[in-house]
Amino acid sequence: MTDPTPNTPAYTPPPVWTWNKANGGQFANINRPTAGPTQDEALPVGRHPMQLYSMGTPNGVKVTVMLEELLALGHHGAEYDAWLVRINEGTQFDSGFVAVNPNSKIPALMDRSGPQPVRVFESGAILMHLAEKFGAFLPSSGAARAECLSWLFWQMGSAPFLGGGFGHFYAYAPHKIEYAIDRYAMEVKRQLDVLDRRLAESAYLAGDDYTVADMAVWPWYGALAKGLLYEAGEFLQVQEYKHVQRWTDRVAERPAVQRGRKVNRTWGQPDSQLHERHDASDFELRTQDKLAPPA
Repeated sequence: MTDPTPNTPAYTPPPVWTWNKANGGQFANINRPTAGPTQDEALPVGRHPMQLYSMGTPNGVKVTVMLEELLALGHHGAEYDAWLVRINEGTQFDSGFVAVNPNSKIPALMDRSGPQPVRVFESGAILMHLAEKFGAFLPSSGAARAECLSWLFWQMGSAPFLGGGFGHFYAYAPHKIEYAIDRYAMEVKRQLDVLDRRLAESAYLAGDDYTVADMAVWPWYGALAKGLLYEAGEFLQVQEYKHVQRWTDRVAERPAVQRGRKVNRTWGQPDSQLHERHDASDFELRTQDKLAPPA
């Protein structure tokens, strides 16, 4: 079946799909249909209990915000080294990284606080691991826990439609496909309406308290609400979602959120970037080398 949209090249799927390395738009150089490492490279290990391998994308920000929030509460066991994984260069396919996350996606965490290192991958799993380990930002039982986990996993299921769906076809695909953009724009606006309706009745997603649900949702939908994702704020009329805007601003005021958002970030204003974090003083003692954009 061909796509009748006038600005879309006609395409009929063949009986058997084959990999064309030219496919993939902006990310063609790192996209491939197989798993496993492409080069042999060990991961660095720092001195702290938590070793994070990540980049400051929305999924990475979830975890650095969580770690900074735990430290702000006085949980010294949450001290961490944040190593930069340049996903646009394919370092997530190094053998060391694949050993921590066989799915080759950031973020990936090695918890070295016990007698044996424990690997944790997928951002939602990392948030739950840390929340349960330190007894923070996740209700322990009952309806409150169920509500928190429901919104946490809402984000895991919804964000691929925002990023891999809308974001890809609106901002990155080599051709603008009207059907695809309309399909995912409709879904993203529906998601914003879901959030807006929920936040009309509660201060945070799980209720009155700030939780891992907010940490998971804010890096994606907070950035979207401020027009910072895909330059799509006007297109999606994000300012219409007043309760999302209020929640977004409130979360952004938290000092731990402000710190976590900078970690492993390699774009934007120089003072918004901290390529790697190995000590709390790194936020104040950034060198020009750390602030320089990647070559």
